[in-house]
Amino acid sequence: MFYIIPLNSCRNKKNKRYTLLFSCLLLVFSCTKETFPKPTAYLSLTRAEVIYKTTDSNCPFEFEIPKTAKILVNNKCWLKIKYPKLKATVDITYRPITNNLRELLIESEKLTTKHTVKADRISISPLFENTKEKVYGKISDVIGNAASPLQFQITDSINHFITGAVYFNVQPNYDSIYPAIRFIEKDLKHLIETTKWK
Repeated sequence: MFYIIPLNSCRNKKNKRYTLLFSCLLLVFSCTKETFPKPTAYLSLTRAEVIYKTTDSNCPFEFEIPKTAKILVNNKCWLKIKYPKLKATVDITYRPITNNLRELLIESEKLTTKHTVKADRISISPLFENTKEKVYGKISDVIGNAASPLQFQITDSINHFITGAVYFNVQPNYDSIYPAIRFIEKDLKHLIETTKWK
C-alpha cells in the first residue's frame, strides 16, 4: 500500500525548518557585545572609627583592644583576642623572663621563619620603643599564603616577654584577606603602643 503525500505539505515542513534554523542563527549572531570572564572578587571592608578598651585581667600587663573584639584569658596569661566579623583570632603568649631572654627571642623568630615555606617575603616593621614604660616591640608581616600573616613580640627586656600571632579561620589566600590583615595590623600597633607592665 502506497501513500501519496501532497507536495505542498513537504514544502511547508521544509520552510518551517529553514525559518526555525534562520531564527536561531539570527539570535546567536545578533549579539555584538563581547563577553569577558569576570575578575575574582575580594573582600571589601570599610573601617568605622575604632573605640578601644583596656584589658582587665590579673596578668602582669595591660593594653588596649577594640571594643568589638572578644578576649579570653587562661591562668598562664595566654590570651585569645577574637574578631568575629573577620573570622580572625590573635593568639598571645606571655612568658616571664628568667635569664632566658635570648632563648625566648630565638623561639619567637623560629615561629616567624617557620612560615617562610608559604611566604613570598617577611617584612618587619620599625622597632617600637617606649623607654618611659619600658616597652619594646615589633610586628612581622608574613607576605604570602601563610597560616599566620602577622606576628609580633613585646618585651621590657628584663621581666616580661609577649608574643602574638594572627590567624584567620579561612583558607590562607593573602590577596583575599589583605584588607582584614591591614585592619588588624592597626590594632596590633595600638596594642603595642598602649602596653603597660603592672
